[in-house]
Amino acid sequence: MTLSRKPGTLYVVATPIGNLGDISQRAIQVLTDVDLIASEDTRHTGKLLRHLGIGTPLTSYYREREQHKAALLLHRLHAGEDIALVSDAGTPGISDPGSVLVRLARENNIPVTAVPGPSALTAALSTAGLTGSSFYFGGFPPARQEARRKYLASLVALPCPLLFYESPHRIGKCLADCLQVLGDRSALLFRELTKLHEECLQGSLSQLVRRCEQRIRGELVLIIHPAAETVQERPEDLDGLIRWYRDEAGSSLKDAVRRISSDLGVSRSRVYQQALVIWNECGQPAQQPEDGHDKSGQSC
Repeated sequence: MTLSRKPGTLYVVATPIGNLGDISQRAIQVLTDVDLIASEDTRHTGKLLRHLGIGTPLTSYYREREQHKAALLLHRLHAGEDIALVSDAGTPGISDPGSVLVRLARENNIPVTAVPGPSALTAALSTAGLTGSSFYFGGFPPARQEARRKYLASLVALPCPLLFYESPHRIGKCLADCLQVLGDRSALLFRELTKLHEECLQGSLSQLVRRCEQRIRGELVLIIHPAAETVQERPEDLDGLIRWYRDEAGSSLKDAVRRISSDLGVSRSRVYQQALVIWNECGQPAQQPEDGHDKSGQSC
């Protein structure tokens, strides 16, 4: 009787983005114990392994040959070998190679385990002082200007901060396009996170464009705040208040009548009759409320 061989495990291991002291004890143990380490750049990872005194064999796994190497590594995983996947720095699969192998492993019922740790994305977010929990991560914007501007235009209306990675030789052109397409928003540009010369440049996009006229070195993370909301002051006249509650506050007809009656000290019946006229401007006549419930509640 032949027993089927148990497949190995694919470990997705985060490595330091600058400061080698950020490597976790678990990451060190996994890199020591696995049969093979698949690395975006074996020279770069080799330096880290020598620093840690780890002699695990290395194989290259870079974007240009990702599909081919993923198939080879899958064969070894099926054979029972444990493999650690690492990138040059940070967490694999986040704007770095890795997603192809991870997806292939999951499709073939290979166990995939995360060994979390450093990431430029979370490092920048945690020190940016942003309010709210939502953001949009765009990775590296397109390299070509036309494609980059078109991409940025698709993000103009997003109500959350925009976060990008960018290379030093493209950051000037990228910032200029952001300024032109998104407007002069507030932004932060992080450089060399966790390294000796770590720096955060903060200001408007136009200010950052000027700051980056001189050569910028190091890995970069750009955070752009959403456009400032234009708050329309609430009017004081009856017609203006009806339109304000309908268009700005998004109120239903019933709620608008109740609030306006309280605001102005005017009877609800008078406000309601005028509100019926105003609501008709939408092209959809407001319906009479049945059993005390408004059936319109729609803004133009």
